[in-house]
Amino acid sequence: MVEIAIGLGIFLSLVFTETLGVTAGGLIVPGYIALNLNDPLRVISTFAISLLVFMVVKGFSDKLLIYGKRRLVFSLLLGFIFGYLSRQHLSFPQDDLNLSSIGYIIPGLIASWMDRQGVVRTISVIVITASIVQLMLMIFEKGLIHNV
Repeated sequence: MVEIAIGLGIFLSLVFTETLGVTAGGLIVPGYIALNLNDPLRVISTFAISLLVFMVVKGFSDKLLIYGKRRLVFSLLLGFIFGYLSRQHLSFPQDDLNLSSIGYIIPGLIASWMDRQGVVRTISVIVITASIVQLMLMIFEKGLIHNV
């Protein structure tokens, strides 16, 4: 199921990039978000961590020369660190509450695209693309929604 979601996300991201000129936060992001749409707190937490990474990168770029590949790697590294910290400190199994980010590099990829094409545009395209992926998965699975 994960492989199908990632593949559909990549395909739809490519279609949206080529036809509309907007990217859904990196090619793999919509698939992972789609697999977690049934857990809105994790999706919101992932976007919040991405916003934090975006703001930190913006803040540092005022003081340091961070461009191109360095900027992407810095976003991915911060996304990884904040994602790891969220898994350590924002997951409460006893309360059945999970506020940890989705994946380790997903927040960094989203933050990188927020930096390139804007926050609202990036979040909107990710949510739309992930919703389409989830609908396609439901069609393939005859209405079943799978947890990851």
